Amino acid sequence: MNTLVKRSLSGLVFLAVMVGGLLFNQYSFAVLMLLILIVCMIEFYEMTMQDRFGISRSWAIISSVFLFCLAFCVCAYGWSGRVLGLAFIPVLLVMIGSLYTKDREDFGEFANLYTGILYIAFPLVLTNFAAFSGQVYSGLVLLSFFIIIWASDVGAYCFGMALGQKYGKKLFPAISPKKSWVGAIGGLVTALLAAGLLSLSCWLDINWYQALGLGLVMDVFGVYGDLFESQWKRHYNVKDSGTAIPGHGGFLDRFDSALFAIPAGVIYLSSLGLLQ
Repeated sequence: MNTLVKRSLSGLVFLAVMVGGLLFNQYSFAVLMLLILIVCMIEFYEMTMQDRFGISRSWAIISSVFLFCLAFCVCAYGWSGRVLGLAFIPVLLVMIGSLYTKDREDFGEFANLYTGILYIAFPLVLTNFAAFSGQVYSGLVLLSFFIIIWASDVGAYCFGMALGQKYGKKLFPAISPKKSWVGAIGGLVTALLAAGLLSLSCWLDINWYQALGLGLVMDVFGVYGDLFESQWKRHYNVKDSGTAIPGHGGFLDRFDSALFAIPAGVIYLSSLGLLQ
């Protein structure tokens, strides 16, 4: 019961912070995304590199924050997109720093620095392009993304617990033994329902069939995002990426699906000309 109460309370706080941060204004959005970016990268580096290469890890996080801030200025203030190339400078410093590592046997671990930037920073940088339209901020599209992701997660959990453990074939047993095809199908159904309702309620300003396509794309990529993080945790023999959210694990555990689903959603809407 204590665990259930803890999970429920922390879940409500998490939901309130996410909704408030996305809807309040562009600056609360930026602070929220930067918090997620920094904590997720810290958790990823602690999982994969423990306490080694602290300076290089810090530079990797700084370069990611710098990239996010540049993208924010491009979208919010109309800066030229060419300034995004400046973000490569701190990444170069990370590469140069790898030359000075004392233990050459650990040199291969530097690949995790670049993986963290690609895996975590780039998807969160793309949230800027979902949040702004012609330098006008609106968190509705991005919040809709998260609602679809959350609906998929809840549906997969409920269907998986009710039916998947008894009757369902496992989805990826070598990576995540508890996930089943029944749960995956249940998650898809709830994601499609959420996307359809967002469209019909005019919360998401796209046609219902475009919304169903968005739900399908985000659900599929969200499942792969979840499995991708599970593979890292299994490789490093950890249960959760961290303890930042009581009863739920770390930030990376909560945003693993989003790191794949959000880029997929941005690309999908952009390909239809629905993002400017």
